[in-house]
Amino acid sequence: MATETIQYGRVTWTNIERVTPQDVQDLRENYPHFHPLDLEDLQSRIERPKMDEYDDYMFVVMHFPLWDPVQRVSRAAEVDLFVGSGYLISVHDGTLKPLRHLFEQCQTNEELRAQYMGRGASKIFHTVIDRLVDYIFPILYKVDANIRAIEEEIFTEDSRQIIQDLSFIRRDIIALRRIIRPQLLIVENLEKVDRPYIREDLDVYFGDILDHLIKGYEIIEEDLEVIRGLSDTANTLVSYRLNEVMRILTVISVIMLPLTLISGIYGMNVTLPAADLSIAFLLVIGMMFAIATTMLAYFRHRGWL
Repeated sequence: MATETIQYGRVTWTNIERVTPQDVQDLRENYPHFHPLDLEDLQSRIERPKMDEYDDYMFVVMHFPLWDPVQRVSRAAEVDLFVGSGYLISVHDGTLKPLRHLFEQCQTNEELRAQYMGRGASKIFHTVIDRLVDYIFPILYKVDANIRAIEEEIFTEDSRQIIQDLSFIRRDIIALRRIIRPQLLIVENLEKVDRPYIREDLDVYFGDILDHLIKGYEIIEEDLEVIRGLSDTANTLVSYRLNEVMRILTVISVIMLPLTLISGIYGMNVTLPAADLSIAFLLVIGMMFAIATTMLAYFRHRGWL
């Protein structure tokens, strides 16, 4: 549990990491006008992005991607925001570095505190969302780098590793799209709808955040299209290599069929032509060699080899 507060002028920013029931109770006492359902949502781990509006405050739930190096996929990190006239309350689990860094900067730097909190709570509210949206792009650029690495290695012989890497990247892209898409509606609403506790001149700035989110979402869609094409290419290459192996094995089995027949016949305990000759074994081996050579020449002539 970590609850810290910054006061600048008439603006208060309360930051809560890893919220506990006691934190929720403190908020209930300090802000009695908060809806009980919003306070309950603070401890819910399955909350979806949403925006609840009231006459004097707004409760926003947003998700942002956080890279999981063990599972090699982006997970959704939740941040809950209460914003009203003169206050901002941010609740999160402490894994979103931009939010923690911004709070620490406002704690230690008087100029930044005046810059972000001197124009009301809505300004710091905008700055928090802006920093978190910007945090998405390094993750997207890492995905692009992984895709380029696959493009360079897709024609190597290690098909199994290529397909595995493609599957991991595709899963990560789908997770990113699922995380980012709901945020578009929230930021679009912040841009278009006027509220008494949100400065009117911030609509342009929320529009800029929306443009960044749209750009990120378009990058994800392009990456998904590219990864689908690479997956089709990898599957085609695997099928081609498998067909090559099957063709060689088929040729070998077809050549071995008459040779097995001849060896089976001459292995029978009956009298056969030339069986009494001293060179019978050499004749049989020569005949088998001639049949195999003739069949190989025929297959090569037909372009099967």
